[in-house]
Amino acid sequence: MNRQSRSVTRAATMIADAGGRTTPARRAVLEILLAAKQALNHQEIEQSLRKRGSPCDRVTLYRVLEWLVSHRLAHKIVGDDRVWRFNTVHNDLEAHPHFQCTHCRQVYCLEDLPPPSALTLPLGFRPEHTELMIQGTCPTCHT
Repeated sequence: MNRQSRSVTRAATMIADAGGRTTPARRAVLEILLAAKQALNHQEIEQSLRKRGSPCDRVTLYRVLEWLVSHRLAHKIVGDDRVWRFNTVHNDLEAHPHFQCTHCRQVYCLEDLPPPSALTLPLGFRPEHTELMIQGTCPTCHT
């Protein structure tokens, strides 16, 4: 089975396991996110859909992304440029650090670092949501 076939099967399985209907739009968007090396914004996902011959209108794309996020198949990250980017959820990580390149603006999940929840808060503080964004230069832009 080739990589694309595995991606199609994995995306369909993930959607079904989350209790959702495996629509062509959901499957195509999840396949794109699964194949991405970094988090993608709406425009990048839309372009990838067109290249694959699976275009969908913006409203459908927004709904699909929100469905994927609400069913914990994807998460969304906002960079300092206030642009939402999306990536798949790996290893059931709820909160993990992210890195945004100040040169190319790409956002990467840093899944091998300790989660932000490992931080200890002073007595009386209760976290409800944690985000950690590290900024700097990615390996591609650094060279």
